[in-house]
Amino acid sequence: MTVIVVANPKGGVGKSTLSTQVAGYLARRGHTVLLGDSDRQQSASRWLALRPKQARPIVTWDASHSDNLKPPPGTTHVVLDTPAGLHGRDLKEVLKRADKLLIPLQPSVFDIMATQDFVAELQERRRSVGLPIGVVGMRVDARTLSAEKLRAFVQGLELPVLTYLRDTQNYINLAGQGLTLFDVAPGRVQRDLEQWLPICRWLEQ
Repeated sequence: MTVIVVANPKGGVGKSTLSTQVAGYLARRGHTVLLGDSDRQQSASRWLALRPKQARPIVTWDASHSDNLKPPPGTTHVVLDTPAGLHGRDLKEVLKRADKLLIPLQPSVFDIMATQDFVAELQERRRSVGLPIGVVGMRVDARTLSAEKLRAFVQGLELPVLTYLRDTQNYINLAGQGLTLFDVAPGRVQRDLEQWLPICRWLEQ
């Protein structure tokens, strides 16, 4: 079983969006996917409640109250959506479960500043656990000054930047239906699917 953790201590950076999309991709690939929700807001679980029955199945899992919860037998992939403020002991416990870690990051000076200490802590822990970590730029408009600042910041990270995802209503509209990019006709979301290719390759490694 592969556990993919999506984490950033800053709230509102797109953790639930990234988590649900990753779960949708893995389900589309035929995997048995569990979407673990340790976020107190239970955003991912609420999204799953909207998911239509004809969509590829994704199982829900409230991981917010216990470190000893076990996924159902037969689960091949767990995607864990984590809460804001994750650090210290809580981060250590989450990383014990993780096989891969994704860090969503938005092009905001406040998000960048809040992420710096988190990345430094991860780099210290990564040396001991060898955890594959990837950064994903969220809601990035390449034409803006904030996008340039984000690029300047990530260039200094000792972590790979997998891709930058554009700011589009596709994510919002699909989330309102319990769906992902990978649940609809590719022609509707072709530009977004192209941006997801590096993440998909990373997930399959």
